[in-house]
Amino acid sequence: MQIATLYDKGSRELNEDALLVAESRFGVFDGATSLDGYTDAAGKTGGYLASNLARETFEAKSGPLRDIALQANERIQQAMQQQGIDTLRKEGLWSTSAAVVDVSSGDLEWVQIADSLILLLATDGSSRLLTPHGDHDAETLSLWKELGDKKVVDIRSHLVEKLLALRRTANVAYGVLNGDPAAQMFLNSGREPLTGIAHVLIFTDGFFIPKKDPRAPDDFDAMARLFLGGGLEAVKEHVRSVEAADPHCWDYPRYKQYDDMAAIALSF
Repeated sequence: MQIATLYDKGSRELNEDALLVAESRFGVFDGATSLDGYTDAAGKTGGYLASNLARETFEAKSGPLRDIALQANERIQQAMQQQGIDTLRKEGLWSTSAAVVDVSSGDLEWVQIADSLILLLATDGSSRLLTPHGDHDAETLSLWKELGDKKVVDIRSHLVEKLLALRRTANVAYGVLNGDPAAQMFLNSGREPLTGIAHVLIFTDGFFIPKKDPRAPDDFDAMARLFLGGGLEAVKEHVRSVEAADPHCWDYPRYKQYDDMAAIALSF
């Protein structure tokens, strides 16, 4: 098995994504900044803390991946309580997505929540996601697109209430690891044979191919083609070139010009 990784900071000072590469366990985590702007004494944001707490838990613990995900969720809850975070205010919670696989058994054991995803590329050239991608940002980004079409500058400031409302639906309308026990209802997990699989891609949403229509399906086939043509770096360069050409996020609606990226490719 060959292992390739990509870790690239976006527009902000910290990369809130986290990357796990262990002997047989691999994962990515995308921390989401708490909307109240929390940082600890070292300047670490809630999103950074959540993604790294999850990564550390998967690195340290043994057992079924689903159980470890629940332990990571509990650890995030405990860390927030220690810092006096009001865990009844969802907009202030530290949160992270996760996609983790383990190949120690010879099969692909996996767990996934939110918009960190796992893409299988078969030896016959086909590709498929292990789980459907439910895009909880589509409605908000559709409003963003309307403002972008009008060339509104600093669109995010016009959608503050919408972003708050969306965050308050965490583990109600969509899942995320944020200390809420209801996250278990949104955890996807399973085991997949590796027969006929050439590559496994594990990635955060910053690695997605940008799209002009927020309600259109994400093009993971295009991601697969780019990867097969030039590896993880080819996907990154395509995404970054689109982002560079659209600094106001008018043409390709997204929350910031450059998103953080974390990706792993396992090749068999």
